[in-house]
Amino acid sequence: MATRSLLREKIMIILYQYDLMSSNKLACDIEDIIKDNIDFENDFVKDMVYGVITYKDELDALANSKMKDWDITRIDKTGAAILRLAIYELKYTDTPFIVVINEAIELAKKYSDDNVRKIINAVLDKIVKEENV
Repeated sequence: MATRSLLREKIMIILYQYDLMSSNKLACDIEDIIKDNIDFENDFVKDMVYGVITYKDELDALANSKMKDWDITRIDKTGAAILRLAIYELKYTDTPFIVVINEAIELAKKYSDDNVRKIINAVLDKIVKEENV
């Protein structure tokens, strides 16, 4: 059985691939992308992936409202996927915020540069302090 940390990493990769294909106007089926990345059924993965895709505009708007002179489209696609996943998890699940932030930072350390990691950390901190999540 995969850990939640490993599943979050898979979700981030799925979201990254979906965003990359969508932004390049390539045909993409989210179910196919999920199946390519995870070889077993998992409700957590599906719930998170579909949730982030469904609420992407809202998640981006919230992220952008917490950044000064910056926005989510300027962050690399990996960092954006991590940030969207974390914001979705903060807003729509009962996962403790400290877990969400720690998991996002660990993913950012692995997949993004230091500046993106700092942005993700700052945005998530502001959301926790200002948004009553």
